[in-house]
Amino acid sequence: MPWRLSKSLPILLLILCACSPEEEQPTATVSIDAWLPLSVDDREIEVQVAITSAELRKGLMYRESLGTDQGMLFPYNQPQIMTFWMANTPIPLDIGFFDSEGVLIEIHRMYPFDTNRTVSRSEAAQFGLEMNRGWFASNGLFPGARLNLEQVSSALRQRGVNPRDYGLGDTN
Repeated sequence: MPWRLSKSLPILLLILCACSPEEEQPTATVSIDAWLPLSVDDREIEVQVAITSAELRKGLMYRESLGTDQGMLFPYNQPQIMTFWMANTPIPLDIGFFDSEGVLIEIHRMYPFDTNRTVSRSEAAQFGLEMNRGWFASNGLFPGARLNLEQVSSALRQRGVNPRDYGLGDTN
């Protein structure tokens, strides 16, 4: 009898491990081409979310236009000085830098095809949001405005990454 028990023990352990609850990982994924809802204060927008290093490097390059309330969100794993440029980007843009709490800390103008770097002044920047030139001002959004981090968490999950990897609590 001990022989049979010892042979069935690994199978029993495998079954128990498969049935044990584990931390749920994001499974639903959408591509960078998906437009996801986001808001800054009470202004609703749609964003594409750059996740991979290739997406972060490419950004909005080669785009001919953006809708009035469309942009691209660049989330980073931790606060840092952020650097962006406009090589191969024909659209005039503004970029807003947000800290880890979702507070808008800086807005910078960016010029089509400019290869000079746009650098955040603050080391606290964690999220970059590129929008059409003048979008922040025309919507009355200035430093102190807030990015909805629950929606950022949802967008990250939809892109197949864990919001905790970006310092965000998983809200759902």
